[in-house]
Amino acid sequence: MVPGLAGDRCLVMGVINVTPDSFSDGGKWLDPASAIRHGIELTEQGADLVDVGGESTRPGAIRIDAAEELRRVIPVIEGLVAEGITVSVDTMRASVAEQALGAGAAILNDVSGGRADPAMVGVAATAACPLVLMHWRQHSAVMQDKDHTTYDDLIADIIRELMGQVEVALAAGVDRNHIIIDPGLGFSKTGDQNWSVLANLDSFTALGYPVLVAASRKRFLGELLAEGGELRPTDQREDATTAITTMCADAAAWGVRVHEPAASADAVRVVARTHQERP
Repeated sequence: MVPGLAGDRCLVMGVINVTPDSFSDGGKWLDPASAIRHGIELTEQGADLVDVGGESTRPGAIRIDAAEELRRVIPVIEGLVAEGITVSVDTMRASVAEQALGAGAAILNDVSGGRADPAMVGVAATAACPLVLMHWRQHSAVMQDKDHTTYDDLIADIIRELMGQVEVALAAGVDRNHIIIDPGLGFSKTGDQNWSVLANLDSFTALGYPVLVAASRKRFLGELLAEGGELRPTDQREDATTAITTMCADAAAWGVRVHEPAASADAVRVVARTHQERP
């Protein structure tokens, strides 16, 4: 079992986007050697594991093919695993997931929650590895269309849809203890809806599955901190990201996915220590 699945504090997952077009760090880590060095730096800054993704899922992103995704992620996964780093792979494709596991990845992080490629849950079941299932309605190119951001009851609808994805995984043979859920901030959700999800994290932790939250540097933070009608730049949203890390850790989230781990690594330890003093 991956360390931390039953740990005593919130985990910090560092992000490496091996892509030219991710919203925050696209193009920075395209070279495998630089991506591997960055992954090592993330762990030195306090990341418990590193999430490697080769396909951008920012709003409006167009999909790449599997061959290109594999070309981007496999050398990086192999290099990080060789350094003793626990790696998760951020992919929606079962074929990429299989090869990533073969390269040493320990966790599958599927932002589509198994909906983009129904074979994903079978791969996770066969590998007996942890699987992150995120709430997801549609691919990035259209996910922010009004049809996909409309809910009758936001929290209830997200939970119902997400638990439907969980049931599919369980039916495919994924071990219940290997499932991690993610409410999907920014995916088919407006900025206001993202804040509502964060305000109701207890509704997700109450489901009995580890909860991963990925808020780092996202647009709704830039909107909150905007000045003069200009979004706060992505690399100036770290303090807000750390504030959300603190909220998530206090709400008993399993993990947070962040671009800059150092402050979040401190925050989760502070929260864990205060929790020790609670009855």
